[in-house]
Amino acid sequence: MRFTSTPRGARLARRLVSHRLHEWGHPYNTTTNDTVTLLAAELTANAVRHGHVPGRDFHLRLTVDADADATTIRIEVTDTRTERIPALASPTPDAEAGRGLLLVAALATHWGTTPRVAAPGKTVWAEISTPPDR
Repeated sequence: MRFTSTPRGARLARRLVSHRLHEWGHPYNTTTNDTVTLLAAELTANAVRHGHVPGRDFHLRLTVDADADATTIRIEVTDTRTERIPALASPTPDAEAGRGLLLVAALATHWGTTPRVAAPGKTVWAEISTPPDR
């Protein structure tokens, strides 16, 4: 889905992720739902704060791939800013910002960035793998 590059757009995207996971069998207030929702919050906030280009929206994609070994949930957030590639930082203890990607790296099984092919920009993605539902 496409959202406006505003705090409201990021908030709506985060809520959509939580609702969709609930519908897909990962209920509210479970570790999986809470973790993926937090990942969505961080990635969409970064798209709004660091990937914003006036007049351009960000896109969010959420997928679930379940097989016999694990369930992998992937969240992708695409913005139109090419020159700002996310990287892990080491903020000072009293810094008020700079810990979002540290949270993503700590919570996600895998995460990274890929350039957009058809247009300027990048996609920042994160995945978590959980044991299969029994």
